[in-house]
Amino acid sequence: MNLKPPPKVCTDLPPEIFRQAVAQADVAISITDPQANILYVNEAFARVTGYSPREAEGQNESILSNHTTPREVYGAMWAALAGGHPWTGRLLNRRKDGSQYLAELAIAPVLDGEGQIAHYLGMHRDISELHSLVSQVRNQKALIESVVDGAPVALVLLDDQGQVMLDNQEYKKLVADLRVAEPAHLLLETAVPNWREQLLGKDSPVGFPARELRIDRPGGASPRWFSCSALPIATLDERADGFYEESLRHYLLLVVNDVSALRQGQEKARLAALRSLMAEEEHAAAMRESLSAAMFRLEGPLNIMSSAVGMLRLREPAMASALESALGEGRAHLEELRQLIPLDTREAMAPVNLNEVLRDVLDVSTPRLLANGITVSWQPAPTLPTILGRPMQLRSLFKALVDNAIEALSQKGWRVRELSLSTALEGALVQVCIDDRGPGIPAELRLKVFEPFFTTRGNQGQHLGTGLPRAQQAVADHGGILELLDAPGGGCRALVELPLEGEAE
Repeated sequence: MNLKPPPKVCTDLPPEIFRQAVAQADVAISITDPQANILYVNEAFARVTGYSPREAEGQNESILSNHTTPREVYGAMWAALAGGHPWTGRLLNRRKDGSQYLAELAIAPVLDGEGQIAHYLGMHRDISELHSLVSQVRNQKALIESVVDGAPVALVLLDDQGQVMLDNQEYKKLVADLRVAEPAHLLLETAVPNWREQLLGKDSPVGFPARELRIDRPGGASPRWFSCSALPIATLDERADGFYEESLRHYLLLVVNDVSALRQGQEKARLAALRSLMAEEEHAAAMRESLSAAMFRLEGPLNIMSSAVGMLRLREPAMASALESALGEGRAHLEELRQLIPLDTREAMAPVNLNEVLRDVLDVSTPRLLANGITVSWQPAPTLPTILGRPMQLRSLFKALVDNAIEALSQKGWRVRELSLSTALEGALVQVCIDDRGPGIPAELRLKVFEPFFTTRGNQGQHLGTGLPRAQQAVADHGGILELLDAPGGGCRALVELPLEGEAE
């Protein structure tokens, strides 16, 4: 094996190379004695200070001082140099023509063979323009922040990872009001469930114009409404690897305007109309149930009479004829009664937010809840996707369940009068729980209460079961399920699960 020796590295450069390198350097260089008297300066020094090498050499470095740099800066500089340490910092200097400039200096002591300071090597450059640019950027940032903070709407800027880069005081108020770490994420998830992919996409991010969003809050607090706009912003990537290959960084500006005061006024008028409409619907439904029950009970005797007519027709023709005549009149009156049953008109299908439906039901039921001393715990999911359904039928469904719970809690002598409503998204289902601390429903009656015309009225210690057949029909019409269970704290739980994408029948 032939091993070649490593190539020799030449470390002995001619002194002329060092001299030429210093003379031609683009940074101002000076060499002084220990008393800061100038022994040498290069051409760059002359360009920066206005002093030619002949004018500068022999002078003290103090000729560059503008005498406005704080004494503490000079004190720190000389303390470092006297200890044999290099020093870097900034001094306010003055050129030969009297003009000022900000100098960034690096001074290092040069030691002799005995380790004593023989010279100082100084390098400095004019950073006045850089300082001006940095100051302008800071000033612009301060002005922008003042304007942003003074805006009457919440503003928040998100980067391409969804992190908050900039916000204002109005946005910070939302953090406290909505009790979430990042209201922007909650609002964006409400407006666009896949907002991270759609709004912050690398290729062509998009925003959306003014869109009104409703946020439901727990504990009985009134819902909040916000008008939100999302504006995509692209900036040049300032990282070094983007110098030759220009790339963009994407941001999203979210503008949030609280319109709750306006909507609350509108909600009062809407709620008044809704109360009247629901009362009419309940009255019509009660009439349908009552008349249907009456017809159901009347048809029994008429069917018996019809059987009797058939038996008497051979033995007692005259009596059979009289009964047949009476039977005909009875059926005619029964048909007239059938015509009096209000029609059950079908609503048009529409996107429905169950939080809004339940809030409407609670608002409509508030007088009755207060009259019976019932406390309500309202725990909605902050946001819910809409389902396809019939709004009034869904209101009637949950109103029947709430009314049933109120009647159970309002029994004479019953002390624990607590009602809890909650909503949650469970996979592809919206789940609604209505829990009361009443006496509950015995297991043997939990299916029977859904039978038409069944009621436990008059049986102490039980739910009435009124309206439950209609409630079950409404749930079935929307492709969901309704179960009556034991509530976790005792009492009855009405559990409703409705699909997100199922079409109502």
